[in-house]
Amino acid sequence: MCLPIPVNTCISFSGPAQNQMQVPSGYGLHHQNYIAPSGHYSQGPGKMTSLPLDTQCGDYYSALYTVPTQNVTVNTVNQQPGAQQMYSRGPPAPHIVGSTLGSFQGAASSASHLHTSASQPYSSFVNHYNSPAMYSANSSVASQGFPSTCGHYAMSTVSNAAYPSVSYPSLPAGDTYGQMFTSQSAPTIRPVKDNSFSGQNTAISHPLPLPPPPSQQHQQQQSLSGYNTLTWSAPGLPSTQDNLIRNHTGSLAVANNNPTITDSLSCPVMQNVQPPKSSPVVSTVLSGSSSTRTPPTANHPVEPVTSVTQPSELLQQKDMLSSSASSPAPDPAPEADPASAPAPASAAAPVIPQPSKMAKPFGYGYPTLQPGYQNATAPLTSGVQPSNPVYSGFQQYPQQYPGVNQLSSSLGGLSLQSSPQPESLRPVNLTQERNILPMTPVWAPVPNLNADLKKLNCSPDSFRCTLTNIPQTQALLNKAKLPLGLLLHPFRDLTQLPVITSNTIVRCRSCRTYINPFVSFIDQRRWKCNLCYRVNDVPEEFMYNPLTRSYGEPHKRPEVQNSTVEFIASSDYMLRPPQPAVYLFVLDVSHNAVEAGYLTILCQSLLENLDKLPGDSRTRIGFMTFDSTIHFYNLQEGLSQPQMLIVSDIDDVFLPTPDSLLVNLYESKELIKDLLNALPNMFTNTRETHSALGPALQAAFKLMSPTGGRVSVFQTQLPSLGAGLLQSREDPNQRSSTKVVQHLGPATDFYKKLALDCSGQQTAVDLFLLSSQYSDLASLACMSKYSAGCIYYYPSFHYTHNPSQAEKLQKDLKRYLTRKIGFEAVMRIRCTKGLSMHTFHGNFFVRSTDLLSLANINPDAGFAVQLSIEESLTDTSLVCFQTALLYTSSKGERRIRVHTLCLPVVSSLADVYAGVDVQAAICLLANMAVDRSISSSLSDARDALVNAVVDSLSAYGSTVSNLQHSALMAPSSLKLFPLYVLALLKQKAFRTGTSTRLDDRVYAMCQIKSQPLVHLMRMIHPNLYRIDRLTDEGAIHVNDRVVPQPPLQKLSAEKLTREGAFLMDCGSVFYIWVGKGCDNNFIEDVLGYPNFASIPQKMTHLPELDTLSSERARSFVTWLRDSRPLSPILHIVKDESPAKAEFFQHLIEDRTEAAFSYYEFLLHVQQQICK
Repeated sequence: MCLPIPVNTCISFSGPAQNQMQVPSGYGLHHQNYIAPSGHYSQGPGKMTSLPLDTQCGDYYSALYTVPTQNVTVNTVNQQPGAQQMYSRGPPAPHIVGSTLGSFQGAASSASHLHTSASQPYSSFVNHYNSPAMYSANSSVASQGFPSTCGHYAMSTVSNAAYPSVSYPSLPAGDTYGQMFTSQSAPTIRPVKDNSFSGQNTAISHPLPLPPPPSQQHQQQQSLSGYNTLTWSAPGLPSTQDNLIRNHTGSLAVANNNPTITDSLSCPVMQNVQPPKSSPVVSTVLSGSSSTRTPPTANHPVEPVTSVTQPSELLQQKDMLSSSASSPAPDPAPEADPASAPAPASAAAPVIPQPSKMAKPFGYGYPTLQPGYQNATAPLTSGVQPSNPVYSGFQQYPQQYPGVNQLSSSLGGLSLQSSPQPESLRPVNLTQERNILPMTPVWAPVPNLNADLKKLNCSPDSFRCTLTNIPQTQALLNKAKLPLGLLLHPFRDLTQLPVITSNTIVRCRSCRTYINPFVSFIDQRRWKCNLCYRVNDVPEEFMYNPLTRSYGEPHKRPEVQNSTVEFIASSDYMLRPPQPAVYLFVLDVSHNAVEAGYLTILCQSLLENLDKLPGDSRTRIGFMTFDSTIHFYNLQEGLSQPQMLIVSDIDDVFLPTPDSLLVNLYESKELIKDLLNALPNMFTNTRETHSALGPALQAAFKLMSPTGGRVSVFQTQLPSLGAGLLQSREDPNQRSSTKVVQHLGPATDFYKKLALDCSGQQTAVDLFLLSSQYSDLASLACMSKYSAGCIYYYPSFHYTHNPSQAEKLQKDLKRYLTRKIGFEAVMRIRCTKGLSMHTFHGNFFVRSTDLLSLANINPDAGFAVQLSIEESLTDTSLVCFQTALLYTSSKGERRIRVHTLCLPVVSSLADVYAGVDVQAAICLLANMAVDRSISSSLSDARDALVNAVVDSLSAYGSTVSNLQHSALMAPSSLKLFPLYVLALLKQKAFRTGTSTRLDDRVYAMCQIKSQPLVHLMRMIHPNLYRIDRLTDEGAIHVNDRVVPQPPLQKLSAEKLTREGAFLMDCGSVFYIWVGKGCDNNFIEDVLGYPNFASIPQKMTHLPELDTLSSERARSFVTWLRDSRPLSPILHIVKDESPAKAEFFQHLIEDRTEAAFSYYEFLLHVQQQICK
């Protein structure tokens, strides 16, 4: 064999061949007489007589559950029906043949996306609507929608907070995501019209300069990457000379090495304090510094950076010993609970009378829903645009130890007579109000909490609930016909994050909740858990406040002043010492892969970013390639050049030299560079067309098992040899079918079993699929879904024939290789007593009923969870949710990131509707619809989405008196719900009647299950802007650059004009549509061509021209592009060109051959309600 580097060929003829794979039955319905085995999920009857709406309380979204008796099994792809339930009504529609399922069915643990669902005693409702006019598969949808941007806001930072001795290390300034600014150097982002907010020095980058919601003024935002650490110097440590302090406006100011400069502090700092000799330090991590521009999805300034020092000697001098009542003992199995080190038994909590849980439930005091339709103009935003109070620092309590009881006492003081009806309850006649879409982004609704709790609450970008007012009972939730669940983005990039190092992580001794801003301090020595209401002791160490250097103020500690914190975990939270960052690249080098040319891009990206891979001096790296054989590379230090080792026996894979295949990145860097330079040309003459992906993954698993880490797999075709081989299942003639869409689930359980084995060894598998032909992504995706990996898909990829895809891969790889990463992670979500979680969505493995195993965690991963109300919440006015993510950083530190969300409890239906977060609700429904598509059928999922709209609007209509029979009414909070559902029905994942490749459809479903809300909404409902008339009116400043802020347009050809140019933001792709009559001045100034006819058919870049119009257009496009982790492709589409069909498919409000227009969809919904 002729190779450019020495080859040691290792061929094994021994070893048994792999047993032939047993292909399971796949996803489908059980026989009608099927009886679920004990401990599994039983299926209720499929029909139930329709009941009047005022008495019908079907449980559409949640289900009671029992704890599974064992872990998820992997014997077959589909071994048990799920129990999660979604909308269905009445007798089955005519097009549903042989189906008795009327509810969403999760694929249980064996679905294409892992989630837990639990058995419940319910009757499954099926469709009420037996009319042939049913909006179903035979009238299905063609156009596809992609999501609108979730509203994000920039807020003033905390003022009046003094911090002791803050030192900031130098930060790299070369990367967009890697800069931090002081108040002197930070780029100010303000409206051009000089209408900046008072007291606000941080970046403002919402699309229009409207006052941001106050609930987000305190949030630490900016989706940026990487860790840059700044440390709070402890009282016992030498102070740093070049300190940064907070000035009275909340911005960062440099102390200029002058210890006498104190006028910018909001409160005095003692200069000559003699500290104790030693104390543990609490550091504060800057999780990616301020970007050079503020992206539209990350506009909140940060909370004050917090650090805690523990003056152990000071405590000892006072003869005060740390109480063990709240200190966690060593955890024998910390990964079984990210946060649950067992409480010690040595010290029992004092026996005291347990006070009542919370105050009685309050209400908004909303008047009865007003009858009729008020013909008012739609507001600019979807809800009340709140005022903009300045966050004036850490919360100052009215009394010394107030808690939730006291803080929530003011929530119920509104009277029915004096309270105006909130904007969210304004009745809207959907069929008469044409401009339903606001001209600005849709804000997340602000929970109805008092001002203090609003400041402390978790950012909706990290933790969001579908209902910001939690119903008091399950019956009330059923009556509202709305989904209840959480949307999480737990590891998102934050500009500033309080990182706490402490000898004691204070947690509830009963439920193991971490202390947070919503606990109650009964007195100076005791605190009450806000989830289980247990009274706990305050440890002595927690009595000291490092911010004020005072003793006896536990309620002012950083843990109690920030809803998002990160703890440096002790050895109690480790089963083994933290492992190094380990990266293995498994590369397809078959003829198809070489022709595609991805190796050149990958190797070049690795060479450019090799030093930026997250890790420390222990970081290890390895490479494998495969075609019909498997190639290993010996990169051991001391060799003159890399050695290739070939294993031909793919039926019995072994590691030829296990100790030299994963090498230290820094010790073998030159050999690694030599290999990367040689790889693109090593296989140029290959004629090997087979792909042994399965055996290559088996070898990767063996290689990574001792340490765990990340495996990056690059695949270009259908696996055709060895274990895991697949056959083509797609019929191209069925891509436009309006009937059954088949093969959405995996063809074999090989990849799922392998993924679960990898998860058990703390190894995640990321898949890059670069294919021009069908590759059965439904089967291959399992390797990433169940190992907590990621999936990247590049259809029709070719290095030269498709340059836009090649450019996207290059930019995506830069983000992928350099973003932060967590290893050996587990995540647990806790909630107030009376609530329970029963179904999870995302890429992970469920280790127990509420514990998610995440071999890797990355800042671009999103999760969702469905909730149910098991017990009445009549004894409390507030509920809280807390997620704890335990992980190992790339630097080898064990850390726990904790988010806590607080929401009010309400007892009236009006209050429930007033607090609907419509974007969170549609994202949760999308996750449920994916599960339903795989476990049942695509048509059932589509019907359930339609019924979600029908049932919620019908339930609302039943509460409105004197409702006109011909009116389709909705509260303002739900006015976008039908539009978003229609957009979802026209999205690639769920559309029918339009040609959609099977891999494209499956990838869209994978994105729905793993993307955070802000990116998912752009995919569901794109944003449309007119860009040929950009002006500086309402623009914002980003780094001395003016960014125009054009208003949003509704997704209809009605808004297009041939005299204009329009930009459509679909999340992963941008379209610029240029009308035939567009002004030649715009075409020349922005596109660089003299007239419309001279614009080329395939144009993917905006040229850099020295004109004002070009600068404005490029500035706006760049600002949008910087708001997302992965680079979108730009297509410039000429009117009347063949490419315009793809653009027009995203105009979801228009009618197509196979789908309703928005108005027709409203009429259909109204018809179903009136039946």
